[in-house]
Amino acid sequence: MRNRMTVLMSICVVAVSVCVAVRTAAASTEGEQAVRKAAAQFYEALNAMFTGDVGPMKEVWSHAKDVTYMGPGGGFQVGWDQVLANWEAQAAMKLGGKVEAVDTRMTVGKDLAVTQSYEKGENKDASGKTQKVSIRATNVFRKENGKWKMISHHTDLLPYLEK
Repeated sequence: MRNRMTVLMSICVVAVSVCVAVRTAAASTEGEQAVRKAAAQFYEALNAMFTGDVGPMKEVWSHAKDVTYMGPGGGFQVGWDQVLANWEAQAAMKLGGKVEAVDTRMTVGKDLAVTQSYEKGENKDASGKTQKVSIRATNVFRKENGKWKMISHHTDLLPYLEK
């Protein structure tokens, strides 16, 4: 009887462990999918900004005081007001072209997520000459009211944008 109880308890422990592992994996996959979607929306917003439209950028970013931006033109903006001012200045340049994230790596937690990738594509410089873009980028997202919002974007410098 004691052996039977031990076997039954062992089976129950294994079954519960499997259920927890499956649930955790599903939650992780859902979190990663949501962050991938948020990252894709950022790059859509970035490409819209290259045409002069900063509206989508306002949607993908958190508007908090602790957001940061260290972009390809240099500088270090802290807080939504400074970050937005920088995006508006870039939008006014109408750089054209398109940039996308490639070779993305991702770490997703409960309320924070980080993506690291290469940004590749092309823009135009101030003289209208096409310039290749190939820089490293790190993005940080925070879950706010159930949605993943960007709170930090950091890239290498691009010589034709440096101030």
